[in-house]
Amino acid sequence: MLGSSFVILASLCWAFDALIRYPLLGQGYSAVHIVFFEHLILSLLFLPRFKTFSKLLKTKGLTPLISFFIVGCIGSALSTIAYTQAFIILNPSVVILIQKFQPVIAILLARIILGESLKQEFFFWGLVCLIGGFLISYHDFFDSSGNFIVSFSFDGKELGYLLAFFAVAGWGSSTVFGKKLSLHGFDPSSILLGRFSFGFAAICPFLFFTASFPEEGSYYNKIMLMVFISGILGMSLYYQGLKRIPARVCTLLEMSFPLCAVIVNWLFLDQHLNMMQIVGGAVLLFGSTMLQVRSV
Repeated sequence: MLGSSFVILASLCWAFDALIRYPLLGQGYSAVHIVFFEHLILSLLFLPRFKTFSKLLKTKGLTPLISFFIVGCIGSALSTIAYTQAFIILNPSVVILIQKFQPVIAILLARIILGESLKQEFFFWGLVCLIGGFLISYHDFFDSSGNFIVSFSFDGKELGYLLAFFAVAGWGSSTVFGKKLSLHGFDPSSILLGRFSFGFAAICPFLFFTASFPEEGSYYNKIMLMVFISGILGMSLYYQGLKRIPARVCTLLEMSFPLCAVIVNWLFLDQHLNMMQIVGGAVLLFGSTMLQVRSV
């Protein structure tokens, strides 16, 4: 019971992330700046692991650097920027629900990269996820008469979905290559240090193409609060729960994150979903959860 409570509380922490991230974007702050400071703070927090991390890199050679590039630069930095930017274009709840496609990408890549077996039922549950995703995005791609309305200009909703699915692919890849790093002998703290430090380095070049840093102290206070709630507190609660309950149970309880996020966004950000999106979200969550449970 205690382990389950920890995971649910962690999901609630992650859901409240949007209450800070979305208003900051609405006030005109750059997604690059937000993600930059997230990675800076998290890199500093894991800095005490640098000595162990550097020793592991020396003994393992250059091979892990490719994995850290994918986990940190693509999976953490670019994917988080894409995810954050998508909040400006799409309903934040839609962006969060789309992220439940990650198991589809992760399981496929695990088959290709790690040689893990692929069960036949993967295709069934993958199709269920696709149906859910179609229902979620239906009103953005079809009019009331069922006519296809996408212009392929990628300057509106299309760009939002492209960014959201880039984040899905990046985080799904990060899961697989993170597991590959663990097989190379890297402990979780060292992987997180590599993830955030490589991500931090990847974000730095983007600063040359953005405006100057905000001067308001309240902006940095909100970033710190966001990192503490969703990053430090959320992940700490999650791993405390994971230690106490089986992975299958944890996977089921993780469904509470998008559910909490939709409720929080609806109540506090006035970001509503129509009935088709609600049904689609439920289908996607169910398919994604079954995909993870059945693959264990």
